[in-house]
Amino acid sequence: MKTNFILFVALLTSIATFSQKQWTLKEAVDQALEKNISIQQNKLSLELAKKDVDIAKGNFLPDLNGNTGGNLNFGSGFDPVSQNRISTTIFGGSVRLSSGYTIFNGYRNTNTFKQAQLGVETSLYDLKKIENDISLRVVNSYLNVLFAKENLEVAKVQAEISKKQIEAADARFQAGAIAKGELLNFQSTAANDLQSVVTQENALDLALLTLAQLLQVSSENFDVAPIEVGTPSTNLLYTNSSTVYNKSLDYMPEIARAKLDIDNADFNIAIAKSAFYPTITASASLSTNYGYNLKLPPGSSNTALFTQLDDNLGYGVGFNVSIPIFNRFQTRNRVTKSIINKEISETRLESEKLQLKQTIEQAFLDVKSSLKAYQAATISLEAQKEAFKNAQERYNYGAMTLFDFDLVRTRLVNAEGLMIRSKYDYVFKTKVLQFYSGELVLE
Repeated sequence: MKTNFILFVALLTSIATFSQKQWTLKEAVDQALEKNISIQQNKLSLELAKKDVDIAKGNFLPDLNGNTGGNLNFGSGFDPVSQNRISTTIFGGSVRLSSGYTIFNGYRNTNTFKQAQLGVETSLYDLKKIENDISLRVVNSYLNVLFAKENLEVAKVQAEISKKQIEAADARFQAGAIAKGELLNFQSTAANDLQSVVTQENALDLALLTLAQLLQVSSENFDVAPIEVGTPSTNLLYTNSSTVYNKSLDYMPEIARAKLDIDNADFNIAIAKSAFYPTITASASLSTNYGYNLKLPPGSSNTALFTQLDDNLGYGVGFNVSIPIFNRFQTRNRVTKSIINKEISETRLESEKLQLKQTIEQAFLDVKSSLKAYQAATISLEAQKEAFKNAQERYNYGAMTLFDFDLVRTRLVNAEGLMIRSKYDYVFKTKVLQFYSGELVLE
């Protein structure tokens, strides 16, 4: 009984430990990549592309077909033994093996195989593109949780300050230093601060729920590990957007995918041109037959089955050359269409590059703007802290009204909230640039 109780306590402890797990950013991204439905679908598309390679590889092998059949004839027919025409009932059949092999078809099989291999690479880049999009969404949601946590801490600190101010105001009211109205104003401010705490708790719950749903895990007891954001560096990681863009050309999967589309178009052109060439095939066959007279006269017998199969066995080999002469200009038009499709793929690559360049230019401008906002918010917060400290002293000595003191305090709260928002905005937008340059490291 005692042992069972210990095991029960250990189980509860392990469950409690698991429920208190804090997800790191890397764990969150890995979980999202593992569970996302779109990623799973693209992985299946990748498997299909691999099977296309196996199918194309099979075109280089000869085929082999076997067939057999039988028939029952009544009335006039040939005796399978004497080969004379008689009136009887005969059952006979045949067995045949045949094989064909394509010797040359304008390199169609070779180009089809290479195109299938290209399809695997294309599917890999499609998968990478979706993984990148999901990763960015997780990073953004993760930072939103941290942002909400810091906002909640600020709200709690302000609520605690209000609580202490009520205690001080109550003591001054009891001593007759202030009127009851001032005490009531402090209590009203404290109530607003408590409401702000509730609002920030709800915002945090919503941010956690959004991230948990993205990870497809239960939001109950869900939490994330803190990231040491601290005081972000005010030095830009990159001097200009061109530096990031040049790196992104070798990293972003959509660019590599667009380049593969051009290569794929080249193969389509080659496959279309293969119809101009003759097709050469070789064939081989092995066949035999057998027959049984079911109305033999007494004393007669049919030749044994294996003897018939051996006596009637025949071989054959051959080849065929098919030379295209005129097919109503179909091949020429298909080649022209393939060339036009290649030009479309080339323009699509340029479009992808242009879109990527514009996105990075906007992201670089966003980083510069968010840095300025963060620097301004930091300076403003320091100034508001000094102003609040001075206002506290003046109010305690009766040199400032409660109304003016509340104005100073409100400005401090707003400055703290603005600093938190600008800090996380700057951190996230910096990570976006790191992502495009291929230098984002998740921890």
